Amino acid sequence: MSTVTQPFAIPREGIVARLQDYSVLIKVRVTTLIVMTAWAGAYFAAAKSGTPLLSWTLLHALIGIFLVSGGTAAINEVVERDIDALMRRTAQRPLVTGSLGLLHASILAFGMTIGGVIYLGLTTNWLTATLTALTSFSYLTIYTPMKRVHPICTFLGAFPGAMPPVLGWTAIRGRLDPEALVLFAILFFWQFPHFHSIAWLYREEYENARIRMLPVVESDGRSTALAIVMYAIALVPVSLAPTLMGISGWLYFSGALLLGLAMLWFSLRMWTMKLPPAAKESKTRARHVLQASVIYLPLLFALMMLNKR
Repeated sequence: MSTVTQPFAIPREGIVARLQDYSVLIKVRVTTLIVMTAWAGAYFAAAKSGTPLLSWTLLHALIGIFLVSGGTAAINEVVERDIDALMRRTAQRPLVTGSLGLLHASILAFGMTIGGVIYLGLTTNWLTATLTALTSFSYLTIYTPMKRVHPICTFLGAFPGAMPPVLGWTAIRGRLDPEALVLFAILFFWQFPHFHSIAWLYREEYENARIRMLPVVESDGRSTALAIVMYAIALVPVSLAPTLMGISGWLYFSGALLLGLAMLWFSLRMWTMKLPPAAKESKTRARHVLQASVIYLPLLFALMMLNKR
């Protein structure tokens, strides 16, 4: 039978595999978390403005932020494909395995990022588009290369990492307000227990890839454990600020206090163990901090939104 007249068809398993490659390339779980925190910022901005909580502007903002976030993650994988090949946790990424070609991934990555910025400018406002572009640019040009140079990379990366709720806020309000900075601060401080615990768990892999996270450059882990505790302490009062600024009510205040103290307790368990990252028990406690941070953030924002003023 001649193949000339046969319709072009991609096997179902081929489509599924390609979609899986795309989801890994754009780090879909991280990108989804970014979109959700941006939604929280937009939610409070709409409540303050007295506009509908669900709107076309909100939809456009979330689509644009998703595109830029996913595109930025993909550019990061394009740039760091050699590093990814050296670490077990990233060795199955599509640019390492070859299931996606470099040109294919690059076109998708830059297309999503640039297209997302333009989309935001046209459908929300150019302040949000500009801030989103600067967030992506700083992540790729400051945080990403600094990972090979100095542990300060975590601090520098926390700035673009804390921007999503600010972007959601400006998409609705068209300007920056103090409330947006409070949301920024919560996400900023939250990142340190979260990312330091990841670096603790994967210290050997980061060291092999010559990524200079804090647990890599100081083998006893004391500075890392202290940083986790100090930022967890700072997170407690910062997380209470939404009530004091009239964003959320006292039910949120009580819940945020309990969540913050729980986060601090898990952090203190790392500090008091006085074990190096290589110790098995230390990795167990680092994993508990990571799990607590993953539970903390969505619960905090959900409670904030449910008990808005």
